[in-house]
Order: sequence, then C-alpha cells, then structure tokens
Amino acid sequence: MIPDQLGERYRMITLFSRNRRASIASGVVLLILWELVARMMGSAQILPGPVSTFRSLVEIIGQDGFLQSIGLTLLRGLTGFIAAFISGLLIGILSGYSATFEAVFRPVLVTLRSTPVVAIILLALIWFRVDQVPVFIAFLTMFPVLTQNITEGIRQTDPDLLEMARLYRINPVRVFTGIHLPALTPYLFSGISTAVGFGWRAVIIGEVLSQPRYGIGSMMQGAQSYLLVSELIAWTFIAVSFSYLFELLLIQFRKRMIRWKP
Repeated sequence: MIPDQLGERYRMITLFSRNRRASIASGVVLLILWELVARMMGSAQILPGPVSTFRSLVEIIGQDGFLQSIGLTLLRGLTGFIAAFISGLLIGILSGYSATFEAVFRPVLVTLRSTPVVAIILLALIWFRVDQVPVFIAFLTMFPVLTQNITEGIRQTDPDLLEMARLYRINPVRVFTGIHLPALTPYLFSGISTAVGFGWRAVIIGEVLSQPRYGIGSMMQGAQSYLLVSELIAWTFIAVSFSYLFELLLIQFRKRMIRWKP
C-alpha cells in the first residue's frame, strides 16, 4: 500500500475513533441529565430513572409475549414496505418517463402527504381488522416518499447518455439497467431511508390506536393505561433501537451496492 493510502486510512481510523468517543460521551451526559431530572421530579410514576427503566427493560425481554410483539410489528412494517416499494417503483418509473402520467398521479401523492396520519388511522379502523391497520398505515406513509424519490431519480439521468443510447439503438432494458439505474440508486436509497423511518413510526402509532393483541405499540398503550412509565420508556427504547438498527443495515447495504465515490 502506498504512503498516501496509508495516511488516508490512518486519518479515517482516527476520525472514526474520535467520533465514537464523542458519541459515547454524549450518551453518558444524557444519562446523567436523565437521572438528575428524575430525582428532581421525585416520583417514578412521573419520570423513572435510568436504573429502574433498565430493570423494566430486562423484565420485558423475559416476558412470554415479547418475541411475538417484536416479530409481528416487524412483519407488519415489512409487509407495508414491500407493498409500498413495489407500487412506488412502478408508479415512480412511469412518472419519470412520462410527464403526463406524473401530472395525473400528482394529486394522489399530494393528498396522501397532506392527510394527517391520525385521520387515516381512524378511517382504517372502520375499513380493516385491527391487525391490518398498521400495515395499511405503513403503506400509505411510505408510498409517496418512495414514489417521489424514484421519479426524481429517473428524471436526473444524464440526457447525453440517453441520447447516445438512442442513436446506437440500445435495448431499452439495457438502457434502464446501465443508465437509469445508476442514476436512480442514490435517490432510491435516500427514499428508502426516509420511508422506513416514517413507516416504522406509523406502524407503532397504528398499533397504539388499533390495539392488536401483540405489537410494540399495543404494549406501549398497555403500559400507559396502567401508568407503568418505566415500561413505557423501555418499550420506546426498544422501538428506537430497531429504527437505529434499520438505518445501520441500510447504510451497510448501500456501501456494498454503490461502488463509485462522490
């Protein structure tokens, strides 16, 4: 390895170590502030401290319905994402290729983005079974984001490359895979990241209001009903941890898929 590459790698390792230390220090400070505020409140029924919340977290993990709640929430989110991804890919590609189709479908996307999530959930409670409501909410939350990003990615394709492909009469499939897809990929990953963040929260909100038997949102609602604040915070921590895990997995997958450097 040449010296410049060694120097660059050393700088990256040093920066990563520095950022990691800063993140750990920030987490410690937040825990200290949490403990101080909890002591100022003087009641675990209002704000429990980190220690009691950790005890509740351990107890929750040992409960019989823990894996069912986690698994069913993940399944609902994944089902909604797959449906939104397939639909968004189809509509987004058609909108990217055809300005007329995009103009026709634009009011639908604007309506979905503008409608409050709570209003959609209330309607879904009338239309669907309780275990289907979170899936429906996840789909409607993620679909507009994915569609818009895919449309934008198709439209940002280099026109010179498209003109060259037209002159040489390259097969449309090869045009899409060799020209459109590389241009689309950054927008697609950005859309997936944003959609998954919104969709995960929407699934849990849907569970809180629809109350299926098992689910993270159902457990949070149950803890709130019985004023088990430490359990409520513990379930919130679990939900946030999975959201963070999704983001890390997406980043790693993106690094493997995108080979070029900015």
